[in-house]
Amino acid sequence: MNSYGNIDSVVPVDPLAELWDYMKPAKSSAASAPPGAQTAVVSALTNSGVPLLPAGGNMWRTEELLSQGLSKRHINENLRSGALVRVRTGVLVRGTFWRGLSDDGRERAQLAAYCRRTLRVTADGLTFSHTSAARLHRLYLWKADQLIHVIIPYHAASGSHAADVRAHSGLLLPGQRIEIDGLPVTSLDRTVLDCAQILNYRQGLILLDHGLRRGCNREWLESACANLVGARGVTAFRKALAFANPLSESPGETLTRDAIAKLGFPDPVLQLRVQTPRGAYRFDFAWPHLRAALEFDGKAKYFDYKPTAEVIFEERQREKLLTEQGWRILRIDWKGLFDERGLKVRLLRLLRG
Repeated sequence: MNSYGNIDSVVPVDPLAELWDYMKPAKSSAASAPPGAQTAVVSALTNSGVPLLPAGGNMWRTEELLSQGLSKRHINENLRSGALVRVRTGVLVRGTFWRGLSDDGRERAQLAAYCRRTLRVTADGLTFSHTSAARLHRLYLWKADQLIHVIIPYHAASGSHAADVRAHSGLLLPGQRIEIDGLPVTSLDRTVLDCAQILNYRQGLILLDHGLRRGCNREWLESACANLVGARGVTAFRKALAFANPLSESPGETLTRDAIAKLGFPDPVLQLRVQTPRGAYRFDFAWPHLRAALEFDGKAKYFDYKPTAEVIFEERQREKLLTEQGWRILRIDWKGLFDERGLKVRLLRLLRG
């Protein structure tokens, strides 16, 4: 287990966490203070006799801290200093742990906090589902709700859950309830099925592309979709599933592929591999017979794993070699993707040469 289910462990490096992380994490006033000022505040607290936070662990229920010698006043002082952050009523996390998480990581930590607070209920069959399960599976979500979704094996009485919790009554078949990071969650196939019924077409397409690339069973989804005749959301689900393609490697590529089809252009070859003197290169979208290619430039391409300047330099060198081989390359970003008229004009120029 890692540090979301078992908060007592070390925070792992999550290579997917940053791919859809376009906004810097919001920081509290204490977190935004200069590091020296934060250290001074925390030191002042500890020197004045306030008990230190427990050495082990990053997340506690309030009663757990009280049982380890911190009073309510001590807890409030740690909250004011930023040494503690309240992520849910009755659940607090170590400030340094929280500030080290990406936005996606914070969402998963909030699910762990809910589970920790409702531990007894979880043992009785509560399972994270829908978009909450998608977050635990590290699936791409686009403009999805921030609710906590759970499936429970009984009918939820009105008002029995918090306002940000959506409880779905239902039974899970054998194999549809697994654990991720120590948290109970629906299986990959079941998660994609549930999400596709509450997301719109483009949201569902992004999720399905990623789910299929992660190993989701398309035949099982098609069979399940066929049994949902007349169900809410099934029309968008069926349309998205028919167009889904695991070769799209990011939300931006998925939406670009959809835009190309919507504008009536010929289907491109996805992830076409082209050899150059400096090694192989893959085009996001290519029309080989026209020596034309389209690249979607999302943030992750330039900010993952290598310094930005180095990546951009290598990209330009490869593009120069490809141009010398006769390729014409069009690059678009998020702004260009959502400018439908401008995108159509640029694609026409590309494909007409």
